[in-house]
Amino acid sequence: MTVLKDDSSKAFLEIARPASFYRPAEERLHDWKEVEALPDPEILHEQTLRCMNCGIPYCHGYGCPLENAIPDFNREVRCGDWRSAWEILAQTSPFPEFTSRVCPALCEGSCSAGAEYGSVTIRQIEKTIIETAFANGWVTPDTPKRTGKRVAIVGSGPAGLAAAQALNRQGHEVTVFEKEKSPGGLLRYGIPEFKLEKRIVNRRVRLMEVSGIEFLCATRVGRDISPDYLLRKYDALLIATGTPTPRDLDIPGRSLPGIHFALELLGGQNRLLGHETDLLPVSAKGKRVVIIGGGDTGSDCLGTALRQGAISVEQIEIMPKPPVERSPSTPWPEWPYMLRTSSSHIEGGSRRWSILSKQFLGNKEDGRERVAGIEVYPVEWSFDERGKPLRFVPKSDNPEIIPCDLVLLALGFLKQNPKSIAEELGTTLQEGMFFCGDAASGPSLVVRAAADGLRAAERIGEFLRDRK
Repeated sequence: MTVLKDDSSKAFLEIARPASFYRPAEERLHDWKEVEALPDPEILHEQTLRCMNCGIPYCHGYGCPLENAIPDFNREVRCGDWRSAWEILAQTSPFPEFTSRVCPALCEGSCSAGAEYGSVTIRQIEKTIIETAFANGWVTPDTPKRTGKRVAIVGSGPAGLAAAQALNRQGHEVTVFEKEKSPGGLLRYGIPEFKLEKRIVNRRVRLMEVSGIEFLCATRVGRDISPDYLLRKYDALLIATGTPTPRDLDIPGRSLPGIHFALELLGGQNRLLGHETDLLPVSAKGKRVVIIGGGDTGSDCLGTALRQGAISVEQIEIMPKPPVERSPSTPWPEWPYMLRTSSSHIEGGSRRWSILSKQFLGNKEDGRERVAGIEVYPVEWSFDERGKPLRFVPKSDNPEIIPCDLVLLALGFLKQNPKSIAEELGTTLQEGMFFCGDAASGPSLVVRAAADGLRAAERIGEFLRDRK
């Protein structure tokens, strides 16, 4: 451990940012436990020394959607006061145990030290703060004075959970309706166990239940119960259903068996681990897998397929390969456009960029045709003066055939507008109905969904106060 005074102004120069906190790949590939271990407290102390305590902390006001007071809790950790660090973090973040595991750490992208010397490991500091708080019993149920107002929330993903917690703290009675068997939404059914163990979700849900929040699961609003009925029985209705419609790839051969959306694989695996099913709907075991889509969901599919026992996994992406260092198109403190290597990429498989998928090819097996390959073409991208990709053209007329037995589409999700969501639920937009998270603004990050859930709770609180 490097010994420095706590007021050192050169720590960000003298102490490096750790490469990662991952467990060994050869170990984690054989289980579904979280890939990242809690850091040594001494390492975190060193990292808090690297915090520059900037006059304008871009990590706080620009990078973090929750506006976490990062320099403040860094200071408390540096001084060894974990209780104070937790109290500071709890003022702004509803679920640090989620964001510290699955957030890409937008705050680190705008860290002043990160502009040249490697950002402070803010996400790991946050994770250790919240786990220390739970271990010491500092995270306790809310016991607010009740207002007599009732709010129904449809959807228990990060936005719905954040809104439920905030509204409950205002004193309102909150009921959360969830179509699945258990609460959590994307946190439970979309994010792999090796990134977010579901015991962490269960722990928070139990705390919310003890605080007085009611969860009604396996209840589909619009089928089992109408939103109009909820608006009659409750004082406000919040729609937090996320963006459930995945983006498809409409090319020849799409109907061939063996082509699935990413969440069919990810959700199925999580349901198996959660004992909701005994059979995987989609399995990569013994198969040559191709993942179309280069984002986080594709990476999650990669790690899942490797753990299931895929023969090979290849991830292809139509976008060009990002630069290794921050692109000039995203200067600090913007979130940097650059190559990102996840824990799953380290574990195995391969990645390719600038690849256009033209058609799926089939092959008859036991008298039934299944997907057997993808016809792809390389493309060439043009860039603007700052390095931002603009458009592509085919690089060659000669196709390449990528053989495969399983194709996973990880192309993101489609944005819906509140009016169409209301219509799907069998109602219309009306007074007392609110929207938040991905249902309001389109597909985004867990941390942004949670932040929008808090904003929605503020709007609903004002609405209910005006209706006294």
